Amino acid sequence: MRIAVTSQDFRSVTGHAGRARRFIVFEADGKGAPKEIERLKLDPGMEIHGFDQRAAHPLDAVEVLVTAGSGQGFVRHMAARGVQVVATSERDPAQAIEVFLAGRLMSVSSSGRADPEGQTARCNDADDGLAHRCGCRS
Repeated sequence: MRIAVTSQDFRSVTGHAGRARRFIVFEADGKGAPKEIERLKLDPGMEIHGFDQRAAHPLDAVEVLVTAGSGQGFVRHMAARGVQVVATSERDPAQAIEVFLAGRLMSVSSSGRADPEGQTARCNDADDGLAHRCGCRS
């Protein structure tokens, strides 16, 4: 199973998945720890937000996408591509994959992200250039 994680810095799980251009891709075969197999850096214009949904996309190759935050449109677009979106409050990408494989991450069925209490909420922090609670930088 291929699992992508939104990671704008290739070190931590980040949000705003619809606008993300960087992903860490893992392969999980059920026979040990998932292995990082690729660092995907999309060209400008390849973000899911605003992308021609009829065209092929590099994220089509994954089955699951783990993120700190996403909007309802992103979830719909990815579902149409056959990709399940799950939310996490984990910061470490490998740990987020382990938690997903253990069945402790929720699928996102509407706009939202997982906060530390396991609730869903959109990133509504002010666009002040500071790191938001969800780990993003707007």
